[in-house]
Order: sequence, then C-alpha cells, then structure tokens
Amino acid sequence: MKARLPKEYQTRGAGNMNDMLRQAQVMQDSIKKIQDELKDVEYTVEAAGGMVELTMTGAKVLKTIKISPDIVDKDNIEDLEDIITVGVNAAITKVEQEAEKEMEKATGGINIPGLV
Repeated sequence: MKARLPKEYQTRGAGNMNDMLRQAQVMQDSIKKIQDELKDVEYTVEAAGGMVELTMTGAKVLKTIKISPDIVDKDNIEDLEDIITVGVNAAITKVEQEAEKEMEKATGGINIPGLV
C-alpha cells in the first residue's frame, strides 16, 4: 500500500524543488563567471628572497620568470633548478588559494568537489 501525502505537502515540495533548481542555476552561473575572470588574473611570487620572480595566470599558465644574475652559478645549476621548482609550486598554490577564496564567495562556503 502506498502512502499519500496531503495536497499541501505535495505542492510545497515541488515549489521547493523549483526554488532549489533556480538557486543552483544562479550559483552555477556565478561560478562560471568567476572562473572566466580568474583565468586572466596574473599572480606573482618570489623565491630565494626575491632573487627569482615568477608570474602565473589564474589558468596556471607560467607567463614570466625573472632571475637575478647574482643567483646564477654555472657550476651549481641544481640550486637554480630547485629554486625555480619551489617558485613554480608557490605560484600554483597561490593561484589555487585565490580561486578557492573567490569560489567560497559564490557558493556561500559550500564545498563542491572538483570546482577549482
């Protein structure tokens, strides 16, 4: 035997579902807009006390690397490689943190996996 809800509950439930779907669509539109805006923002980080400066876009595209001549030692390239690696990782982390902050504004703090 199937239970039936009173009519007032049936219509209210459908209205709530429509409201939820509208809110989800607004949130999705906001997220898309933020993602589009963030991809062109440039973030700059420094490594080795400012001896290396990296600029990356919100789309995680490395735009520039500036290296101070004082840090270049042809007999010790490994240190320079390590510094660049640290700098690139710091830039990626910065981009992701900024994107998360902006997404939290759009989602009201709701964690949506795979968003950033």
